Parts: sequence; structure tokens; C-alpha cells
Amino acid sequence: MPDKLHTPLAIVTGADSGIGRATAIALAKAGHDLLITYRSDEDGAAETVAKVKETGRHARYAHCDQSVPDEIEALFADLDDQGIAARVLINNAGIDASGTPASRMTDDDWLKTIATDLTGPFMLCRAFATRAIKAGNGGRIINVSSIHEDTPRIGSAAYDAAKGGLRMLTRTLALELAGDAITVNNVAPGMILTPINQAAKDDADLRRKMEKNIPLGRAGEPHEVADLIAFLASDAAGYVTGQSFFIDGGLSINLGQGA
Repeated sequence: MPDKLHTPLAIVTGADSGIGRATAIALAKAGHDLLITYRSDEDGAAETVAKVKETGRHARYAHCDQSVPDEIEALFADLDDQGIAARVLINNAGIDASGTPASRMTDDDWLKTIATDLTGPFMLCRAFATRAIKAGNGGRIINVSSIHEDTPRIGSAAYDAAKGGLRMLTRTLALELAGDAITVNNVAPGMILTPINQAAKDDADLRRKMEKNIPLGRAGEPHEVADLIAFLASDAAGYVTGQSFFIDGGLSINLGQGA
């Protein structure tokens, strides 16, 4: 293998850019080796691995389309074959809302979003948890959700449903896995300057318009989300489970203002 991984190992899905990349780097600085996944941007994944290695930790990337169950199983089977146990799982990968109202949404649009943003994370959690229970060393699962797990958005029926489902999956798993010292939490970002908000990064006027809705007056940076995730993955957060942590500059509590 190109780079031998060691325990403690953290898996970060969708780490070819944005929050995933920042999280991989933050976890590496905290002492974890990294296995990161990507779906389409292999160059981006390779860049993340290079940045992790700059911290002195080992890293590797693997292709994984989490809407395909066989690819998830292959990801963990490869670790099994090498005798490597993951202690942290960060479910970061996902796709954004299509913007299509539910009345015009196609079956494929709905099913693709649910498969990627809810079923995939469930399968990753299941694969991780069965192995962590067997290893008996506890673990951490952090699901990257969205403020839209709680706050609806027009044109976002499938996405909102998936993120709301992820919140309840997190809470249920927290109950089921507590006896095995595996904590499960959600991080729910608002507007973060990642490729998903590329239009706002490129257009200063659009960005200022969007930021007017945020009480703190600015969008967040990926490293701010990553730092929260790294805390939840640490021993310092050993008594925290079943919670959703909104990191949105106050956006989610501002919706009732001005009317």
C-alpha cells in the first residue's frame, strides 16, 4: 500500500475540499491518521492527503460513492484486510438541494438525495459501529448535517428530509451505542465558504446580500467547523452524545425577524 495507516484512524468522507478537507487537517493535527473519501474529485483528494502529510501523519484516499452500498463495504473491507481499526467516523459527504419544488421534483431527484445524504451515512455508521463494538475501544461518530435539519428551505424537500432524518439517526444511534462508549453527534453548519457556496465566494455583492441575514454579519470558514468536529472527536468530548451543534453565526435563530 502507498502509505501504511495506523490507529487512531479517522475516516472523513467527502474530504476532497471544503469542510471535509479542513476536518482531515484538524484531526491530523490532533494525532489521527486519515482515510479520506471522494466521489469525483481525485485531484482534490490527493491535495488533502498531501496537506495531512505535512502535519506528520499518514493519510490515504479512496473512491467511495456512498449511494452505492458495495462501495461502502469495500472501503471497510480494505481496512479489515490490513487489520486497521477506525476510531472516528466523520460523515461529511453529501449533495445539496436541487432547488426544485416538491410538486415538480422527479423520483430520481428525491431518491438520489436521500440515498446520498441519509442512507449512505446510515450504512457508513453501521459498518463503523459493528467494527468498533467488536474492537471494544469506543469511538466517535460525527455527522455533518445542516441548519436545514431543523429549518426548511423552499426547493429543498429531499435535502431537508434527509438532514432531518440524519438528526434522528444520530440521536437513535447515540442511545444504541452509548453502552459501547461510542458517542454520536451532529454538526449543523449554516453558510460556510466552501465550493457549495462558490457563487457567493466569487460574487462579492451576492455574498454581502446573503450575509445580511446572518446576525454575526459574515459567512463561516471551513476551519471553524473543523475545529468543532475535532473537539467532538476528542477525549474532551467523551460525555457529549446525541446532540446537534449549530454553527451558523446565528442564522437559524434569525428567521422570525423583520416581519
